[in-house]
Amino acid sequence: MEKVILSQNKHWNKPYTGLYDRDIFSSLVKKLELKHIQVLQGIRRSGKSTLFKLLINHLSLDIDPQEILYVNLDDPFFIPYGDDATKLHDIIQTAQKLTQKKITYLFLDEVQAINGWERYVKSVYDNEAFKKIFITGSNSSLLNGDLATLLTGRYLSTKVYPLSLKEILNINDITTYIQLVEQSPKVLNIVDNMIKYGSFVEIYDNKEEFKREILSSYYDTILLKDCVANNAIRDVKSFKELSYYLLSNVTSLYSYNSLAKAIDINDKSAKEYVSYLEDSYLIDELKHYSYSLKEQNNSKKKIYSNDNGFLSLSYSFSENSGKMLENLVYTELIKAEYEVYFYNKNFECDFIALKEGKSIAIQVCYELHDKNRKREVGGLTKLPFEVDSKYIITYNQSDTLENIKVVKFWEYFGV
Repeated sequence: MEKVILSQNKHWNKPYTGLYDRDIFSSLVKKLELKHIQVLQGIRRSGKSTLFKLLINHLSLDIDPQEILYVNLDDPFFIPYGDDATKLHDIIQTAQKLTQKKITYLFLDEVQAINGWERYVKSVYDNEAFKKIFITGSNSSLLNGDLATLLTGRYLSTKVYPLSLKEILNINDITTYIQLVEQSPKVLNIVDNMIKYGSFVEIYDNKEEFKREILSSYYDTILLKDCVANNAIRDVKSFKELSYYLLSNVTSLYSYNSLAKAIDINDKSAKEYVSYLEDSYLIDELKHYSYSLKEQNNSKKKIYSNDNGFLSLSYSFSENSGKMLENLVYTELIKAEYEVYFYNKNFECDFIALKEGKSIAIQVCYELHDKNRKREVGGLTKLPFEVDSKYIITYNQSDTLENIKVVKFWEYFGV
């Protein structure tokens, strides 16, 4: 165990380097003074561990870094500890033996790997054993179970997503609108890569020839570890078929009945499988925008992926550029913390996005031209309710039509 702890706590000797800044980092720093357990939730490889390292570097400016313990519980070494949360105490004791220092800040990465972790964390929180506790998880049900209710009122949860367009532009030192326009060829190249391969940090950093292979390994891990293993799925073949079918049909309307028929399973299994994929943050299920909750629940739904990279496993960009841009717009909206719906009643509006009491209606069109202009504009002008603003987001066009703004994707979500 000592070697594993040493290998995971390199900050005891020197700060972590080569880390990209994340937009949510500053808000996490502000919350350091709060006693609450800080929870980071999101899809695997989205940057939760990187945020931990950024926080560790920040804390190490004022305290002895050997008072900070980081434990990645997804490490194979800890597999035998999976059913015994008391082993977490042994890990901390071993760390304190190594450093001869009291651990004051505890970082537990992928904590869902340990059954019953909630009881341990509640105990040390209530006993004030640490100044602050941080945990991550790759499953949205992390804090929804019976045991997790023990932590109610004791934690703050933050969603972590792969890099946003704005974050990638910052990495490339494009931080002003003037730079955005002056370097538009470079910006469009960044957008092209996001459309095709998404924005996981490791994907962004790697050569194009390796991107699809890495994404495939992410996909397999999410399916087998976060979905199949966590939910004891027996019919793995049908589950994989449904997952692939959904990724192949993002932006399309569906019902659980239609999904069931498509892969020859029952409605109940289809609904359960979708919920497992949602829990793993691989996909999101969007509901029809309505003031009636009953109508929302009974209407057909849409699926979007939380990262465009997974679409490359089933899509050809040249044939599906419109759908892939629409999915990318969705990912940018949720990264900006919008509550997102669609409208489909006699006509369709791609997104109704809500945030801080404001509402935005959005159509996504890769290229606006005479043949699709009437449909795209109609999806906004026919809405039977008022919104604060209306946009058509395109790949690289801008214009003004009636009270609708036509904007380039990179202008809308850029600096």
